[in-house]
Amino acid sequence: MKKIITIKGMSCNHCVMAVKNALSEVEGVSKVDVKLEDNNAVVEGENLVDKILKEAIEEAGYDVVEIN
Repeated sequence: MKKIITIKGMSCNHCVMAVKNALSEVEGVSKVDVKLEDNNAVVEGENLVDKILKEAIEEAGYDVVEIN
């Protein structure tokens, strides 16, 4: 399963690492690739729940625009 999450509020590599670390801790996530220039994160794993992914990003201090 793969999800592409559009994120608002990232401005530097510190932001990228904060989002990557937050998503990596979510149960079921096996791979995370965060791209600052695209303002998104590509998450791969099993049984991924949009609400939980969104909460992890928001707890790190960023806004989720959409999840596909």
